[in-house]
Amino acid sequence: MPAPDVQTTADIRAAMADGATAVEICSTYLARVAAENDAIHAFTHVAGEQALEDAAAVDASGQGRDAAFPLAGVPIAIKDNISTRGMPTTASSRILAGFVPPYDATVIERLRAAGAVIIGKTNCDEFAMGSTTEHSVSGPTRNPWDLSRVPGGSSGGSAAAVAARLSPIALGSDTGGSIRQPAAFCGIVGLKPTYGRVSRYGLLAFASSLDQIGPFALTVADVAVLLAAIAGPDPADATSSAEKVPSFPASLGEPVAHPTIGVPWKLLEDGVDADVSTAFTTAIDILRSQGATIVDVPLPHAVYAVPTYYVVAPAEASSNLARYDGVRFGFRAPAGPNRSDLDTMYNLTRDTGFGDEVKRRIMLGTYALSTGYYDAYYVKAQQVRTLIRRDYDTAFERVDAVAMPTTPTVAFGLGERSADPLRMYAGDVFTVSANLTGLPALSVPGGRDPSGLPVGLQFVGRAFDEATLLRLAANYERDAPCWREFPPTAALASGIPDPTS
Repeated sequence: MPAPDVQTTADIRAAMADGATAVEICSTYLARVAAENDAIHAFTHVAGEQALEDAAAVDASGQGRDAAFPLAGVPIAIKDNISTRGMPTTASSRILAGFVPPYDATVIERLRAAGAVIIGKTNCDEFAMGSTTEHSVSGPTRNPWDLSRVPGGSSGGSAAAVAARLSPIALGSDTGGSIRQPAAFCGIVGLKPTYGRVSRYGLLAFASSLDQIGPFALTVADVAVLLAAIAGPDPADATSSAEKVPSFPASLGEPVAHPTIGVPWKLLEDGVDADVSTAFTTAIDILRSQGATIVDVPLPHAVYAVPTYYVVAPAEASSNLARYDGVRFGFRAPAGPNRSDLDTMYNLTRDTGFGDEVKRRIMLGTYALSTGYYDAYYVKAQQVRTLIRRDYDTAFERVDAVAMPTTPTVAFGLGERSADPLRMYAGDVFTVSANLTGLPALSVPGGRDPSGLPVGLQFVGRAFDEATLLRLAANYERDAPCWREFPPTAALASGIPDPTS
């Protein structure tokens, strides 16, 4: 269904140039959240009063009409594992219940400096461990296209908020596909930048060599604007890169003359739903009609990416989550008879404070790092990780990007895979390689299945070459504007006044 007044960052900025105020725009989005969030549960915290104060400050500063501040007055939603001063930041876990950080993550500092208006924090799988946003202490988020289905995860709240038009843009984090998979399930654009392109300072760590913060939006152009605002080196993050940050919005206007796109056809032979395969083939035909040369690229070690990831990521999680002990902050198990000794307090706190999926991964990681198994599992996984990166390096000797479906299926039903974690993990087959290799990867709407559910198209690029991915995706988007369709649960359909129309 075409949206009568689809809103992007560009729409909002144009409206402000014509006289709309940041307060009016913020009020509209807050009204949408109030109308729709109970059904979707995208937000776990709505910062209504603070957002309106920040919007008023934008109006008073005049930034809303200043082209040098492309995000000024634009509402944004923030995943609940990104430290945000004065707002709860709990990673959707009981163990951080009530935690309000005294500092902003670097990306939040940069958004505030750009004039963006933070309207709230979004639901996620606990500590970003999951693919459905069902593993949250506050309950699941629902897919705006079908409330009986998952929105993807772990950044499902951010993706659902953008898809339902509760926020024009959002931030998520991606450790094994946690931006791209929910973007695919919810029919929007999501980018995992190159590892180090965006500071991780203030991100609650899951797996430190894999985590990366990135943007969600309705369009590739909006993703480019948001990436430009948050990218760049940060002295507070030793893993952030000093690589020069290009003007991503400006790069969208540069031509992509006869690009060569690789497709790992052998990897797609098994486990991909027929409807996803059909949509992907159609997307490849569109790229070919736009002048792209499509070639087969072998990625022989990609079949080992999921088992490699599920050794490396839990191992790093086991180390990172050791800090949550009930002593310094967050949840602590109540004291009582026979609960006075420190070890018992640690055990009770972590057993009660963490959910089942987090405990499963901590135990897997601890096992992989233990004496006698470290070499057999963790070291071997790191060796395979190197082989996966070499496969991509070889591919990029002759292609500009690698294309594949973002996910092997469309969004599945709530609870459908909860009792089968191995089946759940297998759904990460097309996304985890980009995290293991540190490469940038972007998901764009790649069509619909016969029932109307979104299918994602993923592009993977060379390190620090997000600009090429954005250009390819923007070119594809012009001939496949699926983003102009909006889900039936979107607040746009509810008749709430729109200050940009």
